[in-house]
Amino acid sequence: MNITELIEKFDELNLNNQLTLEEIPEIDLYMDQVIQLFDGKFNESKRNEEDKALTKTMINNYAKGKLLMSIKNKKYSKEHLILMSLIYNLKGALSIGDIKSSLDKIVKDLESKESYPIRNLYNLYLSQYEEDLKDVKKSIENKFDSINEMILKEEELNSDEFEKNFLLLCSLINMSNTYRKMGEN
Repeated sequence: MNITELIEKFDELNLNNQLTLEEIPEIDLYMDQVIQLFDGKFNESKRNEEDKALTKTMINNYAKGKLLMSIKNKKYSKEHLILMSLIYNLKGALSIGDIKSSLDKIVKDLESKESYPIRNLYNLYLSQYEEDLKDVKKSIENKFDSINEMILKEEELNSDEFEKNFLLLCSLINMSNTYRKMGEN
C-alpha cells in the first residue's frame, strides 16, 4: 500500500458525518422520528449492516440512566438530540457510566434551569471534530513515512508490504488505546 491508497482508505471511512445543528429540527420529535434521523445520518458509518445507530432500547436506557433530561409528552427536543449525538460519538470508547459523568453537568443544568448553552458547546464540538480529523490524517501520513523509514533501515526485513501494513496496524491500535485511556481518565 502506498500513501495515496492509505489516504483514500481514510477518506472512504466517511468520518465527516456528524449531525449538525441545522439538520436537527427545532420541533420536538417522537422516538421513531429520532431513530429515523440517526439511522439516515449515520447509516454509512456503521461497521456492520445490521447495526443500528440508535434504537428504542438505547434511548430508553439513556433516559433511565439520566444521560438525558426528562422527556416531555414522549417527544425529544433539539437538546435531547444533541445529547444523543454526543452519546453516539462517545460510546465507541467510553462506558455508559463514564459518559454519564461527562454529561452530568449539562443534563442537570438543562433539567433544572434549561439554560445551559448546549448548542454553542455542540458547535464547538463539531469544530474540534473537524480539527481532529485533520490531525489524525496528518498523523497517519507521518506514521506511514516513519514506518517506511524504519523498515528500510532493518536489514533482516525485505521491505515487504506485510511488515509495513502490520506495523501501521499496530501503531494505529496503540494510539487508539492510548487516546481511549486518556479519555477515560
